[in-house]
Amino acid sequence: MKSNSKLANNELKEQFELILSYWKIISLSLIIAIFLAFTFLRYETSQYKANATIKIKDEKQSQKLPSLEDVSSKGLFANGSNQIIDEIEVIQSRSLMTNVIKKLNLNIEYYSQGQIKELEIYKNPPLKLNFFAGDSVIHKADTTLYIKVVSASKFLMFKDNGKSLLDRDESQGKPYNFGDRIKTGFGDMVVVPNIGKHAPVVGSNLRVSLISVRRLVSRYQRRLKISSETGSSVLKLELSDNIPDRAIDILNQVIREYNNDVILDKESVIQVTSDFIDTRLKAVSKELQEVDFTAEQLQKQNKLTALSSQANLYLESEKATENKINTTANTIELIGYLKNEISEKNKSSDLLPPNIISDANISQVTKTHNELVAQRDRLLKNSSEQNPIVINLNNQIDALKDNLSNSLDNMERSSKITLNNLNREEARIRGQLYNAPTKERQFRNIERQQGIKESLYLFLLQKREESAIRLGMFSPNAKTIDKGYSSFVPISPNPMITYLGAILFGLALPIGGIYFLSLLDNKIHKKEDLVKILDIPYLGDIPKTNKKQKLVSKVDYSPKAEAFRILRSNIDFMLNKTADNSKKLFVTSTTSQEGKSHTSTNLAMSISYSEKSVLLIESDIRVPKILDYLNRKEIVEKGLTDYIADKSIKPQDIIIKTEDNPYLDIVPSGTIPPNPSELLMNDRVGDLFKYFDKKYDYIIVDTSAVGLVSDTLLISKYADMFIYVVSADNIDKRQLVHVAQPLYEENRLPKMAMLLNGVKIGGKGYGYGYGYGTTPKK
Repeated sequence: MKSNSKLANNELKEQFELILSYWKIISLSLIIAIFLAFTFLRYETSQYKANATIKIKDEKQSQKLPSLEDVSSKGLFANGSNQIIDEIEVIQSRSLMTNVIKKLNLNIEYYSQGQIKELEIYKNPPLKLNFFAGDSVIHKADTTLYIKVVSASKFLMFKDNGKSLLDRDESQGKPYNFGDRIKTGFGDMVVVPNIGKHAPVVGSNLRVSLISVRRLVSRYQRRLKISSETGSSVLKLELSDNIPDRAIDILNQVIREYNNDVILDKESVIQVTSDFIDTRLKAVSKELQEVDFTAEQLQKQNKLTALSSQANLYLESEKATENKINTTANTIELIGYLKNEISEKNKSSDLLPPNIISDANISQVTKTHNELVAQRDRLLKNSSEQNPIVINLNNQIDALKDNLSNSLDNMERSSKITLNNLNREEARIRGQLYNAPTKERQFRNIERQQGIKESLYLFLLQKREESAIRLGMFSPNAKTIDKGYSSFVPISPNPMITYLGAILFGLALPIGGIYFLSLLDNKIHKKEDLVKILDIPYLGDIPKTNKKQKLVSKVDYSPKAEAFRILRSNIDFMLNKTADNSKKLFVTSTTSQEGKSHTSTNLAMSISYSEKSVLLIESDIRVPKILDYLNRKEIVEKGLTDYIADKSIKPQDIIIKTEDNPYLDIVPSGTIPPNPSELLMNDRVGDLFKYFDKKYDYIIVDTSAVGLVSDTLLISKYADMFIYVVSADNIDKRQLVHVAQPLYEENRLPKMAMLLNGVKIGGKGYGYGYGYGTTPKK
C-alpha cells in the first residue's frame, strides 16, 4: 500500500516537474490570455441593468393574493395569482412594447464610428432625421445610412454596401447640405444638425440605423424580465441594455403604457354606458315631445284652461297612486331597454350599462358581468378565442346574461301586475269623481304619460352625469414604487470574471496540452522513463550538447566530458576482471541515429586521457562513422573487413595510430562488404580479439543496431559488457520493450547496461546537470 502511494506521489511530482519545465510557454500563454482579456474589455460593448418596481392595485381591496399553498389547492387559475400572471403577460405583450418603441423613437439609432470601435449616441445625437412619410412606413424601414460630415453645412452620404466609413473613398459619397430634401426608398427625409456642444464635428463618421419596430419588439421583449414574490402584488421589472439611460426610459415608458392601457379598458365600460344613455335620451326626448304636443293640441281643441283650480278635486290617495304608477311604469320601460340591450347581437362590445334599474340584485349581476367582459377583452389582446381562460370567461358571461334575463323577466311580470293593480285602484278613485268631464279625464291620461316620460328623461340625465363624473375619477392600475434606475455599473463583461477566466484559460490551455501530449508521448526522455519499462541495469546518461562539440578534449570541464568520466567510473565498477585481460566494451542500440559511434568514440577518448591504452574497433561495417567523428579524412586501405576476408593481413596491419593521443588506437571497418553477416561469422573475428587481448586495457567495439540487423549478435560472445545506447527524445518505449528487454532476459548480450544519450539538461523534468569546480583556463 505504501509503495503504491509512493509511486503515485512520484508520478504527481514528475508531472509537476514536467509542467514547470515549460514555465516559459505557460508564462507566455498567460500573458497572451491576459492581453486578450484586456483587449476584449477595452473594445467589448458593456451591458447595463436598470430596475423599476410597481404595485398592482386591487380594486376590491378585500382579499390578498393567495399563497403558494392556495395556488396548489385551488389550481393554477386561482383568482389572485392568476391576476398577477395576467398582468405580467400584459406588461410583456408585443402591443405594449410596440407602443413604447414608437413613443421613444427607438427604431432610429445613431453611432459615431472610430478607428476600431463605434459608439452609440442615445441622447443628443449630432444630427436628426425628419421624414415626410407616415409613421407606418418609417416603422417598417430597415436600412443603414452612412454619413461623413465635411463641413458645418455639408455632409456626404454613402450607400449601405456592407463597408464601414473607414473603408470608403470620399468620392463614392453623394454630397448634400443640411436641410436638403433627400429621396430614399422609404420616402423623402431631411437631415438636421444639432446645435451647441452637441453639433456634429467636422470630419466625423456617423452611422444611422433604421430598424423595423417588429425586430426591436422581439429584442426588448427578451431583455425585459419581470418577477414577483409568491403572495405579493409587487412586480420587479428589469431590463439590460448597452445604454443605461435608454434602459431607464424604456422601463418608465412601459409603466406609463401599462397604466394607459388599463385606463382605456375602464373607460370603455363607461363609454358603453354613456352611449346607451344617449341613445335612450334621444328616444325618450322624442316621445316626450310627442306627448307634450298631444296635450297642447287637446287643450287648444277643448279649450281646457284654469286646470290648477281643479286640483282640489283630486284626493291625496289619487296622487299617491299616480306616483306609484309612474315609478312602476318607469321600471317596466327600463327593463325593456335593458332586455333589448342584452338580446342585441350586433354590438361592438358586450358591456352592459350598470345601475340603470334600482335593484341591488340586478346592479350586482350587471357589475359582475362587466368585470368578466373587461377581463376577457384584455386577454383577447394577447390571446385568441381558443384560450381556455377566454372560453371559461365566455361561459360565465353567457350564464350571467341568462340569469340577468330571467331576473328581468320576473321583475317585469311583477311590475306589470303591480301596474294593473294601481290602474284598477286609480279607476276606482276616478269613479268617485263622476262629475269630472270626460275631456278632462282624457287630458289627465295625457298628463300622466307626460309625467312618466319626463321622470324617465330626468333619470337618464342623472345617470349620464354620473357616468361622466366616474370617467374622470379613474386612477392608474399600477402604483410606481421605484421609477427606473440604474447603478451605471456594467453587468457584462465583468472585469474580474473576465480576467479570472483569462488566467484560468491561459494556464489550462498549455498545462492541459502538456499533460495531454505527455499521455500520448511514448518517447524516452530521462532515466525514470527507462527504469519504469525495463528491468535492466542503468549505466548512466550523456547530456545533449552542441553539434559542433562532437568530441571531448583532455582538459574539458563541460557537462559532456564529466558525463563520460562518470560513465568510465561506472563501467570499472561493473567489470570485476583482472588487470591482465582487456576490458572488451561493445556499444550497440535499437536503431540507427541513436549515438553509438558518438558514445564509442568519446568513451574511448575519455578513457585514453586517463593514460589507459584503448583500442577502438569499428565493427559497424554497414554504416561506419568513427573516422568521421575523429575527423580523419585519409583513405584507409585496410580495415576489419579486409582482415577477415584476407588471411594474409595481420591484426597489427589494420591498426591506425592517433598522432595527438598515444593511448588510443583505431581499427577501421574497412571495405564495405556485400555479405556483412556472413563475414562476421568468420573465425578470424575471434582470432582478432585474442590477439589484442592483454595488449590494451580497454577494447571498445562500435557495433550495429540490434533492432535492425543481426551483426551484433554474431560477435556478442566476445564482449565483457554491452553498453546499450538509448537516444533520448527519439526512441519509442515499445521498441525497447520488444527488443532490449528480451535480449537482457535471454542473456544474449553479456552484462548488458543501459546508457541514455542526448538528455536535455533541465528539460522534461531533468533537473540536474554536470560540471564541478573551475576550469584551468581561468
